[in-house]
Amino acid sequence: MPDRHDGRKNLPWIRTDAGARKESAVRRALLHPVRSVPLAFLAVIAVGAAVLTLPVSRTGTDPDTVLTALFTSVSATCVTGLITVDTATYWTPFGQGVILALIQVGGFGIMTLATLLALLVRRSIGLRGQLVAQSETHTLNLGDVRSVLFRVARIMVLFEAAAAAVLTARFWIAYDTNPATALWHGIFHAVSAFNNAGFALYSDNLISFAEDPWILVPICLAIIAGGLGFPVVIHLLQPGGLRFRDWTIHIRLTVYGTLLLLGVGVALFAAFEWNRHETLGPLSLTGKLIGSFAGSVFPRTAGFNSIDYGAAAPETLMVTNILMFIGGGSAGTAGGIKITTFLLLGFSIWNEIRGRDQVTVGHRSISASSQRQALSVALLGVAAVITGTLLLLMFTDYSLEKVLFESISAFGTVGMSTGITYNLPPSAEWVLMALMFTGRIGTVTVASALALSSRPRLYSLPEERPIIG
Repeated sequence: MPDRHDGRKNLPWIRTDAGARKESAVRRALLHPVRSVPLAFLAVIAVGAAVLTLPVSRTGTDPDTVLTALFTSVSATCVTGLITVDTATYWTPFGQGVILALIQVGGFGIMTLATLLALLVRRSIGLRGQLVAQSETHTLNLGDVRSVLFRVARIMVLFEAAAAAVLTARFWIAYDTNPATALWHGIFHAVSAFNNAGFALYSDNLISFAEDPWILVPICLAIIAGGLGFPVVIHLLQPGGLRFRDWTIHIRLTVYGTLLLLGVGVALFAAFEWNRHETLGPLSLTGKLIGSFAGSVFPRTAGFNSIDYGAAAPETLMVTNILMFIGGGSAGTAGGIKITTFLLLGFSIWNEIRGRDQVTVGHRSISASSQRQALSVALLGVAAVITGTLLLLMFTDYSLEKVLFESISAFGTVGMSTGITYNLPPSAEWVLMALMFTGRIGTVTVASALALSSRPRLYSLPEERPIIG
């Protein structure tokens, strides 16, 4: 037994205490919300991939079963929709059910975890800041987390059930599908739509329904509802929720930003594809109008497609890239850098051009920390897309146009493709998996980490003015 007087390094109980403290610190670090979110998603992805590798999940044999299952699990959990195999023929009904479960878990988990992170961020500020933030945003405090989760669940069930009912009836009546298959297809596409996943049970996705409003319109409405974000949806569904004067800045930015992007997207998509023989050209007037509307909605991280994007005009691909990168509303099922991030940057630029020291939106000032977070999220998104694009160019022989489209689609958790995903080498598939995971997890956790790690500086450093521009 060591002597108690041989020095501290020979004291076993001190080593034990130090080890316990270190172990406790590691445990606290791992259990920190910003770190627990990606760890939880990795766990779900691993379980999903393991189940998809089972023979009962597949219709045949595939030498790359593990990689295919992992890619599909990442895409479903991150509600993206990129696929390397045909969902309709490669996976059995059991495998398709696993994919549907991963989509639901990924969508519901993102919404609730984003809410909890937002509440945690507000808790980190002082009491006065908490009261101001709660009054301004009409958000709930930490004591209402339970009711928040139930509201989110009810909203998801409501919209998914409504979309599933319409789709099921349409599949059954118009396409001579037996009731069981119609119900399964209705539920699958409704859940995939509300969660902005983009998985479809048809080999051509939704191209076969390009002129059917009873299929495309319910799917588009479910996508928009899920992409608004549940804080906005909850407020709009409340009595008097449509009164403009009661809307917070977040709700105004999200709603009007969504309407603006939808309108611009419809106009540009129609202008570039209206007479193009490979896409909207052969369709009727109704089909062209529906296709233009869907062409604006689907890039908002949904991933469905009613045209072949491999045959789309370069201008359409560029507009789609922009819509995919911006994404949808915060704390919802959409990806991208989010509408509020994009618009806050736009207001910051506008106020800088006008020479104003303070950024204002709707007679409200925007804090400097919010501006820094928006800038950080946007620049990190640009960095991720550039890195992914460079790696894909290294690993494949495809053009920059197609590779950039694929990278933005993966980062924005959209799932659209020009058709190259099926033929990518394993190294490129790993790049897309990393982009999907980063796009779904990174933006929320990075923004929250920035807010959680903020500390007031009790002193000021000397200022310098570097030349800008």
